[in-house]
Amino acid sequence: MKTAIVFSSKTGNTALLAETLRQCVPASECLYFGKPCEEALQAERLLIGFWTDKGQCDEKIENFLKKLQNKEIFLFGTAGFGQAPAYFESILKRVQQWISDDNRIMGSFMCQGKMPLSVRQRYVQMLESPNTAMNAKKMIENFDQALSHPDDADLKRLVQTFQNSAV
Repeated sequence: MKTAIVFSSKTGNTALLAETLRQCVPASECLYFGKPCEEALQAERLLIGFWTDKGQCDEKIENFLKKLQNKEIFLFGTAGFGQAPAYFESILKRVQQWISDDNRIMGSFMCQGKMPLSVRQRYVQMLESPNTAMNAKKMIENFDQALSHPDDADLKRLVQTFQNSAV
């Protein structure tokens, strides 16, 4: 089955997931690897990755998902805030709204991903205000925890999830 791996990655986290999935697809089956484009639409199976922007996929991926018809789809993504399966599920649910019903979602995967240092700096500034200090402390803790993600355990879970969904 011809497969395309399509992804958008702002910080490199989702690109790392895409590279990992690329190793799971035989080279003879991989029709396309890269940013959303028309060529990728020729594949029967699409592995589509995104970074989380305001609780859902970025606009490039949203627009690409709207074009899909009669495809098998595996969604994968990263989010700065993580370690909460319910949060990841809510993101995936919002992303899936852009996929028409004639497609089949074969599986999905999300994990935490590191964020740019500018985000942490913004959180540190929030510590100065009594109104936002408590939240800022939690956000800084999350930021620091995210620095190592996606890690080897995340990548192993990605491969396992994909292989289980491809059966």
